[in-house]
Amino acid sequence: MTSAPTAPPPSMRLRELAFGAACAAALRAAARLGVADVLGDSPMAVADLAAAVKAEPRPLRRLLRALSCYGVFTEREDGTFAHTDVSRLLREDDPHSLRAITLWCTEPWTWDAWPRLDEAVRTGRNVVEDLYGKEFFVYLNEDAPESADVFNRAMTTSSMQSARDVAEFLDLSGSKSVADIGGGQGHVVASLLEKYPAMQGTLLDLPRVVENADPRLREGGALADRMRVVPGDCRVAVPVQADVYIIKNILEWDDESTARTLRNVIDAGGPGTRVVVIENLVDDTPSMRFSTAMDLMLLLNVGGAKHTTDSMVGRLTEAGLTVRDIRPVNPYLHAFDCTVPS
Repeated sequence: MTSAPTAPPPSMRLRELAFGAACAAALRAAARLGVADVLGDSPMAVADLAAAVKAEPRPLRRLLRALSCYGVFTEREDGTFAHTDVSRLLREDDPHSLRAITLWCTEPWTWDAWPRLDEAVRTGRNVVEDLYGKEFFVYLNEDAPESADVFNRAMTTSSMQSARDVAEFLDLSGSKSVADIGGGQGHVVASLLEKYPAMQGTLLDLPRVVENADPRLREGGALADRMRVVPGDCRVAVPVQADVYIIKNILEWDDESTARTLRNVIDAGGPGTRVVVIENLVDDTPSMRFSTAMDLMLLLNVGGAKHTTDSMVGRLTEAGLTVRDIRPVNPYLHAFDCTVPS
């Protein structure tokens, strides 16, 4: 039976960290094979698992043994394997599934980019344009459509999961309208409209994004009569008026793009408007390992960055907002509650 090792000495800990790519690759392999999906509530023999996922039993056992060291699946004394709370998150049908995120973080382009992290650190520039001769999202959509699809599914899953937390967290009592700026498919604004039946909502994002807005928000949807979907780029203009503006996980570009977006929101809302900025931070706990890894990935692919609390407050105040409150939404998101000064 394989169990997770505890408190390795520093020399072994560094060896384990240096082999971190093996763990990432093992997670990706398990997700692509669908092992978690075929493993039900009862433990299964490797031979049965292998037959179900069309793999060879011996290498599958090696894969599962490696993952069990990290608490992903567990090997029982009789040699069968069972789920853990972590491995269940690789199931497609789990309500908190992280399968799409796991695939996104291990897509083929990442294996090209990570070895050049030292170059990105030296220059402060992304490495993707040198690798592929194109901006990251242009490359995805033109040359790596499968990765683009994984990205879209990962962002949709993440947005749907966090939207529930944001809606539960935010108190918009007394506000008549809310605008989700750069809000993707609109899961946050949809959740807020469901929470506040009298509220009007607006979603602003790029045309190709809002074309696939949450069905609840589109014509014929349950919330469509209280909803306006606006195609546009918030870095260019925010042609939307609302009592409250939500800006979630998009202020990760270069400083100028971030500043322009905030200025556009301020100009659209005017004095007294409430602006709620929601972001991952690289100085928060308990998600710092995740947030700092995402921060390095942003450096590699788009030259962006996650924020610290201080850097986020700096961006907001420099843009002209007054930061009234900073609170955690969940273990990996913080909300900066701001107003446009009179």
